[in-house]
Amino acid sequence: MGLREFTPADVEPLLSIYGDPAVTRYMSFESRTLNQVQNTIESVIAAARADERLDYSLAGVLPDGELVAFARLSIDVGHPLQSSGQIGFALRADQWGRGLGSEVVRLLLRLGFDELGLYRIWGARDPRNEASARVMAKAGMVEEGRIRGHLRLNDGWRDSVIHSILAPEWPDIG
Repeated sequence: MGLREFTPADVEPLLSIYGDPAVTRYMSFESRTLNQVQNTIESVIAAARADERLDYSLAGVLPDGELVAFARLSIDVGHPLQSSGQIGFALRADQWGRGLGSEVVRLLLRLGFDELGLYRIWGARDPRNEASARVMAKAGMVEEGRIRGHLRLNDGWRDSVIHSILAPEWPDIG
């Protein structure tokens, strides 16, 4: 598994992830349309070209180059002394259960700690998403707690469970 920048040719492969209700079931948004995915690709390509890059939305690809995941590390900018980022990931449903989610998270952590020098990396998940809980735990992320009523989706308000890992913890498992 590797990570690379998105290209305009990635719209259809990303639609197979973001357009699948099984994949987006526990995400912070509903399944996306072709037009919405095209807008997402345009947005992440523009963010990659920013003078001060704060968003690393990357394509997760198999060794043959096939796109099977969306991986994101977003730098937190709420406080001038903050050194943290939030990760998120989505894996194409036919790739579930193969350990690829764990690989994507480890690659994001490596990017954040080893390349960007962050101190804290965190992720949020739907409380029902036990697969994401296992993936983040396997990467050494600690469950910190629950944010009640965190997101408003079409079916109502949803809590989020937060997981994190600190730079001093990373060398032991990275």
